[in-house]
Amino acid sequence: MDWDHFRFYLELARNGTLAGAARRLGVEHTTVSRRIQTLEKQMGAALFAREAGGHRLTEAGRVLLPAVEAMESAVLGVEQAAPTAHDGPSGLVRVGATEGFGTLILAPHLARLTQKHPHLSIDLLALPRMLHLSRREADIVISLERPTRGSVVVSRLTDYRLYLYGQREYLARKPLVSTPEDLRHHAFVSYVDDLLFTKELQFLDALHKPERFAFRSTSITAQYEAVRAGAGLAVLPAFLADRDPVLSRVLPGHAEFTRTFWMSMPAEAKHLARMQATWGFLRETAAAQKALLLPAAAR
Repeated sequence: MDWDHFRFYLELARNGTLAGAARRLGVEHTTVSRRIQTLEKQMGAALFAREAGGHRLTEAGRVLLPAVEAMESAVLGVEQAAPTAHDGPSGLVRVGATEGFGTLILAPHLARLTQKHPHLSIDLLALPRMLHLSRREADIVISLERPTRGSVVVSRLTDYRLYLYGQREYLARKPLVSTPEDLRHHAFVSYVDDLLFTKELQFLDALHKPERFAFRSTSITAQYEAVRAGAGLAVLPAFLADRDPVLSRVLPGHAEFTRTFWMSMPAEAKHLARMQATWGFLRETAAAQKALLLPAAAR
């Protein structure tokens, strides 16, 4: 049997949709469908149940999964051992990160990695949601929660600080904030509660429970722009807000939060040259940006 058919089967099993599998494989969704049909004909059984929301493994498909995952591990081992026509890591690495960290910290530096390794390609998924290694949404994931399940390699990447910020003109026309109790006079900008993808982004309850929110968004950059426009106060990453002269920290010494970025990748991929190169570069980048990520309490 053709391993390539099984590769398509694995991606569909992990993504659950033809479009998602096709995106990961770099082909059209019709190609994925055709490959699955060919494999099912060879196996003599339906491997997926077609549903409105996508494709679900049948009992035959679930029984097959462990054996195909073992095949995948063997193929990865052969790929790593095989000599290449060029020096250095090659191939695609998909890096998933939170929106702000991915956009402001990683994106400006990742170009250097591909310049250093011209046969390496990087996809940066800077999204305001959790990305899952188990679904193969990314090869390396930088998250706010430490992964506790699955066969993964996990490393503490870096801590970073957040503070309460307001636009200077907004603060000038509003009552002075010298204690947490004074926050009752202010409007707030924050995340949409029922769409919050991690409890690590809950800040205001520990500081002040607002009576109302002037503006909420799933996007940290949207919150930042709303604060810049004078909509109210918000807890923002220092690496995003400290560089902006329009904004000022509020309640220094009280409204300060520290969070941790964790980096993880599948254990079976840790020996691949492209993964090692990207993993090491991400660690170096985080260390080099320490002044932005962990600024002094006083500016």
